[in-house]
Amino acid sequence: MEIYYSSNFSRQYKKLSRGVKLVAEKKESLFCKDWKDAILATHKLKGKLEGFWAFSIDNRHRIIFEFANENTVHFHAIGDHDIYK
Repeated sequence: MEIYYSSNFSRQYKKLSRGVKLVAEKKESLFCKDWKDAILATHKLKGKLEGFWAFSIDNRHRIIFEFANENTVHFHAIGDHDIYK
C-alpha cells in the first residue's frame, strides 16, 4: 500500500514524543499489511469527517486517513482526539 502524508500530518507527527512515533511506525507497518487488522480498530468517521477513516496508535492517539484507491491512502492527521475538531 502506498501512503502519502499531508503537510498537516507531517507537522503534527514532528510534535509527537519519540515513544508515540515508534508505536505509530509499527502500527503503520501493520496497516500496510492489513488495514482491517483488529489491533488497529480501524473505523469510518461520521459528521464533518464523513468519507474519512481513522485507526488507533494507542489509547490516546489516532491517524485520520482517506482512500484514494485500493492501493493508495492519504494520511491527513495524527494526534489525540483534538484532531477530530
